[in-house]
Amino acid sequence: MSEFISLYSGSSGNSSVVRCGERYLIIDMGKGVRTTSAALKALDLNISDCAGILVTHEHSDHVKGLSTFLKKNPLPVYGAAATLDFLDANGIVPVSCELRSLSGGEEDIGDFGVTAFPTSHDVPCVGYRIHTPDGKTMTIATDLGVLTPPVHEALSGCDLVALESNYDLHMLRSGPYPYYLRSRIESQRGHLSNDECSAKLLELIQEGCEKFALCHLSQENNSPQLALQTVFSTLGAAGVVPDKDCVVQTQRRNEISPALAF
Repeated sequence: MSEFISLYSGSSGNSSVVRCGERYLIIDMGKGVRTTSAALKALDLNISDCAGILVTHEHSDHVKGLSTFLKKNPLPVYGAAATLDFLDANGIVPVSCELRSLSGGEEDIGDFGVTAFPTSHDVPCVGYRIHTPDGKTMTIATDLGVLTPPVHEALSGCDLVALESNYDLHMLRSGPYPYYLRSRIESQRGHLSNDECSAKLLELIQEGCEKFALCHLSQENNSPQLALQTVFSTLGAAGVVPDKDCVVQTQRRNEISPALAF
């Protein structure tokens, strides 16, 4: 059985694991080593069973904890070449860290098959499509302003999808953020709204996917309740019944979310 487990998710930090049996991958590490290590310990995940760390991009809410963690746990780090160059040049990873760039097709990382694909953000950024040892497939895509063809392709045909549902448009436009920041978030190089996420989830459900994790919710411009309400409204209008036809779960900001088996 494979599982997707968010250790923490939001603008203050993001990290998750994809596990199959005892083996697992870590995706991002945006909080300190104590927080991440405590979460891994709570899940009974041994560092020796981790095949590596996948990094989506260079923003601090995805890489803040890497430096100290890797000094204690010398795992290989995977990502786009531009991101790895940034981490190396800015001392975000130890000099001795093994950096392996991913591009193009599926590559083996331990017992997992991993494909990186580009997402539309304001720095080089990727999502990951992961094949687990038991033959399942999941995709994680956060920090994207628009669903481009590579993203659509990566999300198609999965057993589980972890997709960004960052903001509610009304909350963003009526909130305290200055205009330039609102414009950045709404742009095609910003983040995905609840409405955009919901529309994509409906499409994926109609293609056969049944399990979804809503990730990277904004604390200022969204809420778990509002994100779910938007999804359920979109699905309900199409005759899809949540908890019967699909499972949709928001990921918690500061603690481990319930595991989603797929």
